[in-house]
Amino acid sequence: MTLLKRRDFLKAAGAVAVTSSGSFFSLHGAENVPRAKSASNRNLFDARDFGAAGDGKTKDTSAIQQAIDRCHVMGGGEVFLSSGNYLTGAIQLRSQTTLRIDHDAVLLGSPDWTDYPVTQVRWEGKWIAGHIGLVYAIDAEQIAVTGSGKIIGNPALGGRPNQRDPLRHPALIELISCRNVRLEGFSTSYERMWSVHPTYCEDVTIRNLTIRSSGGNGDGIDVDSCKRVWIDHCDISTGDDCISLKSGRGSEGHSLMRTTEDVRITNCTFADSLFACIGIGSETSGGIRNVRIEHCRFTHARSYAIYIKSREGRGAFIKDIVADDLDVSGMEGGFLRINLLSSGLQDQAPVPGSEGIPSAENFRFSNIHVDDVPVLVKATEISPEKPLHGFVLENVTGTCQKGVFLAHAKGARFRKLHLTGHTGTMINLQP
Repeated sequence: MTLLKRRDFLKAAGAVAVTSSGSFFSLHGAENVPRAKSASNRNLFDARDFGAAGDGKTKDTSAIQQAIDRCHVMGGGEVFLSSGNYLTGAIQLRSQTTLRIDHDAVLLGSPDWTDYPVTQVRWEGKWIAGHIGLVYAIDAEQIAVTGSGKIIGNPALGGRPNQRDPLRHPALIELISCRNVRLEGFSTSYERMWSVHPTYCEDVTIRNLTIRSSGGNGDGIDVDSCKRVWIDHCDISTGDDCISLKSGRGSEGHSLMRTTEDVRITNCTFADSLFACIGIGSETSGGIRNVRIEHCRFTHARSYAIYIKSREGRGAFIKDIVADDLDVSGMEGGFLRINLLSSGLQDQAPVPGSEGIPSAENFRFSNIHVDDVPVLVKATEISPEKPLHGFVLENVTGTCQKGVFLAHAKGARFRKLHLTGHTGTMINLQP
């Protein structure tokens, strides 16, 4: 039997070893750990240096995650995916890190459910057990996903939870309790599940995204109990709401009282094949306030361009909703619908009595051009016990088949409605 000399043994053992999870380590220390490249004093890490293949067949989850983790412990910086197709399960962003997906790079979601950890996630205004998103972060700050590449979810993972499979399906991008978030420049594609889902987040910027989805439940961006959100220059065409603003459902959401507030939606283009372009609600039990929608184009919706919705049993409020400078065409329902009585599922534990009737205040819509919308405004489903206080519609031009139908509103004002093609009275008010 030949015995290795101690010096030879140490030399052999000092080579880089690979663990079962794909992590790199050295018996001599950290000299073989991939080092950061530097650009303008910012750490840069290439996922390929950590073992990512980018061939669309090898699972690169561990390699990408290690690059992110290394970036984080080194004080932050950027992890980039160069040209290639990166097949991966769920990957977690860490504080002070940016994931950059270059132009010819694609992040591909794994088809395997076990690649998406189960935790508490928000679903239709309730916290339930479910699979976390493909790209996710929890309680992180100063995080970003950028670049002009693509994130593509696996079609096998879409759909809704049911009695046989009660776990919520994974979103494409999911951010929970994060601060100072930036999503910019990339494209997404998914089926039958939400694309971007920030929950309990603050100071979120979403710019220059191209979002595509198909099938029911395929929302584009669901803003869930968040503060200070700016969505700008996004092109969104979806199988359900392009953007949905939510804040919880029933007694659970009402007791938590995590309001969605200070949301700006600007310079975006929307097309929806199943429901509305922008949905405000129907999960509103934590309240929604201070929303501005400006300089946007609405090119198609199965229902309405803007749909403000809730129901008795939600409670809380929807207030200070402003829309200005909108171009609206291709609507199958109309421009605006307000339903505060019966939209969405009733919770098993609704907010009881009068407290459960949502209140509404200060809705303003101005400088709108509509092209042959079936109904300009349908807003008759409002409780007489809690009427809408403050409704303004002004400077609206174009063509519509029917005008405004409004019930239980106080302080409604209409100015400069220059529309043609309609039958019947333009403004129809009920007590």
